[in-house]
Amino acid sequence: MRNLDFSSWHALLSTLVGLAAITLIGVGLRLLVMQSLQQRRERQNRQINERLRTLIAAYKTLGGSFTGSLLVDPTHLRDVRRRGTNANVPADAATPDLPAADETSGSDRARRIRDAVEAALSDIILLGTEDQVQLAARAAAELVAGRPVHTHDLVISLRDFIRNALDLDPVPADAAIPKQGPARTQGSRGKGEGGKDDARGGKPGGGGGGMGAGMGVCMGMGVGVHGLDIDEDHH
Repeated sequence: MRNLDFSSWHALLSTLVGLAAITLIGVGLRLLVMQSLQQRRERQNRQINERLRTLIAAYKTLGGSFTGSLLVDPTHLRDVRRRGTNANVPADAATPDLPAADETSGSDRARRIRDAVEAALSDIILLGTEDQVQLAARAAAELVAGRPVHTHDLVISLRDFIRNALDLDPVPADAAIPKQGPARTQGSRGKGEGGKDDARGGKPGGGGGGMGAGMGVCMGMGVGVHGLDIDEDHH
C-alpha cells in the first residue's frame, strides 16, 4: 500500500490498471492450475472406472458358480482328438470328419469356460494388483501345463479389492460363503438353429397361406361366374 500513488488522477488510474493486470494474471494462473488438476482427476477417474469394470467382469467370470464342477478344464480340442486317436477304437468306427464322443455339449461348455477364464486371467494380469497378478500368472501356468485350476483364491482377492475400491464394508467373517468357480457359459448354437428352423418353417407356411388365398379367390370367382350362367338360363 505504501507504493500506491493517489496524488493525482493519472497516478490513480495507473495504479488501478496495474492492480487489475496483476489480478487478471493471478486469476488466469489459478484457472490454468485448476483446469489441469481437474483434467488429471478426470483421467484418473476414467482409469479407475475402467479398471473396476474390467476386474468386476473378471470376478463374474471366475466366480460365477457355486455348484457343480468348480475346476477349469484345460483340455483343448486337439487333445480330445489325440486321445480318441490313441484309444483302442476299431478302424471302421474312427470318423475324423465327425465329432468325437468327448465333443458333447458338456465338453464344449468346458472349452468355452476355459476360453473365458483365460481372457479374464489376461485382464487381471494387465490391471490387477501385485497379489492378483501373481495368482493369475500361477493359474495361467497351471493351464499351460495342462492341470485343472481352481480360481477361488483369486476370486477372494478380487472381491476384497472391489469392495474396498467401492467403499463397501468388508465381507463379514462369519459369512459362510461356499467356494466359487468359473461361470458356466451357454452356447448360442441351438438358438441359432432354432431360429433357422423357424425361418424355414415360416416360408412354407407363408407359401401355403398364399396358395390357400389364391385358391379361395379362384374358387370364389368360379362360383360367381357359374351363378351368372344359371341366372341367364332361367331368364
